[in-house]
Amino acid sequence: MSTATTPVPEAPVEQQGKMTHRQVLEALSGMLLAMFVAFLSGTVVSNALPTIITDLRGTQNQYTWIVTATLLASTATTPIWGKLADLFSKKLLIQLSIVVFIVGSMAAGLSQSVETLIAWRAVQGLGLGGLQALVQIAIAAMISPRERGRYAGLMGAVMAVATVGGPLLGGVLVDTSWLGWRWCFYVGVPFAAVALVLLQRTLHLPVTRREVRIDYLGATFLTAGVTALLVWVTLAGSSFDWASSETAIFLTGAAVAIVAFLVTETRAAEPIVPLRLFRDRTTTLAVIASIAVGIAMFGSSVFLGQYLQISRGYSPTEAGLLTIPMVGGLLVSSTVSGLLITKYGRWKGYLVGGSVLVVAGFAMLSTIDHETNMVLLCAFLFVLGVGIGMTMQNLVLAVQNTVAATDLGAASSAVAFFRSLGGTIGVSVLGAVLSNHVADLIRAGLAKIPGAAEAAAAGGGDVGLANLADAPAPIRVLIAASYGDATGRIFLISAVLAVVALVAVLFIREVALRTDSGDERAAAERSGRQPVVDAQAGAPVVAEGAVTPAGTAAR
Repeated sequence: MSTATTPVPEAPVEQQGKMTHRQVLEALSGMLLAMFVAFLSGTVVSNALPTIITDLRGTQNQYTWIVTATLLASTATTPIWGKLADLFSKKLLIQLSIVVFIVGSMAAGLSQSVETLIAWRAVQGLGLGGLQALVQIAIAAMISPRERGRYAGLMGAVMAVATVGGPLLGGVLVDTSWLGWRWCFYVGVPFAAVALVLLQRTLHLPVTRREVRIDYLGATFLTAGVTALLVWVTLAGSSFDWASSETAIFLTGAAVAIVAFLVTETRAAEPIVPLRLFRDRTTTLAVIASIAVGIAMFGSSVFLGQYLQISRGYSPTEAGLLTIPMVGGLLVSSTVSGLLITKYGRWKGYLVGGSVLVVAGFAMLSTIDHETNMVLLCAFLFVLGVGIGMTMQNLVLAVQNTVAATDLGAASSAVAFFRSLGGTIGVSVLGAVLSNHVADLIRAGLAKIPGAAEAAAAGGGDVGLANLADAPAPIRVLIAASYGDATGRIFLISAVLAVVALVAVLFIREVALRTDSGDERAAAERSGRQPVVDAQAGAPVVAEGAVTPAGTAAR
């Protein structure tokens, strides 16, 4: 005799840890718009920086700090946002970071001095740190690593539109007299406001609250160590000598803070950056590659707009158009590689190939000067874009595929943190290299112009961006040529660093991609179920050496 059973109602999707394709697309609408705001805030300002510095009478070091301040703030806070995502509502944290970004953007647009602008750019960076880390974490919670390539085209398209549209929009704003460069900071605000509304209506993720103590002490030491290091890198060689007592003070302070941070992390119940993550070879190598790629990519791209405008004489709008080959390559490679990864479940070949192209792109760009053929330059940028499109997302994918679900936020933000740290160091170091090399070239050029050196000395001896608009025509030509000839050295250093990233990538072990989302994995880990196996790849998705929630390596 059979006994009828009453069907058990299915739990809401947000409690199951899985979402339908339509729900994923709806949730992605708000997050991709938030990502667009994050990318736009950096690219829309890049082509406006020469105009901003000239208008506010800034210096080359201040030019660097307008970028560095945002990178520094976002870098220092990225691990904090990531750890909070493992403890609290990802949705609420994303919305909070958007609000901080809006406040910083509005205040930056109202700045009347370079110093004030730099301060508010730092506030803007606090919000950006959250957006950059949390959006990737939320996507990992919704979509399995194997299926993420299906949506890589959307993410690549957002990045491409922001990267191409940002400089173009920035150029139009700067070239439009009744708008001006201040609108480069205002323009992202309406997009951020719409993203807030969309996220509220479409993003539904389970919230697992744990009663824990946030590692404020570790966050303080981390911020102090990174700040001391970056301030030293920026000021050394200009405000004081590289070998000086000031250098010793900064380096000692940075070393003490970093050691204190490491000690704190070993004792904290919920460390900002769990050191156990680095027992996994994939995470460690991905971090090394991210640092090198960050230094090369961020450090060099910041000065590309300066090269095109100062040295080659293009308007901000034209400089934006000239970046289209790089972004086109990025869009095509990220979309195609993502689809192929989803289809075949293999990713390392694309990561290696992308790293090789990044090295090649930077090596070719290292040959440019103030007379380089623009067709060649565009070809070099296309190669670099293809490489970046195949590299950046797959480094994060490799780590998210390896770590336990409970560490997903911390691990994802760790990769983003070290990439941003590399970018911040890259902007500071390469900016200092560029500034010193430009100064040497200008001094050498002045010596060849009768009476020019004496006139420069009478004016205080400072010949550069700050007085470019007021300089005589021969001096302006010299400054432009010097910036053009010095930029190649920036790309040469970037090429060397890209080789380091390539070596790290070569040693990463390929692990079959998971077919369960981050939330599904978290539910499985809580219930003690086995990890999902990728049937096509035929291997368990938990890598040997991967760290489990208990902190023990998986066997």
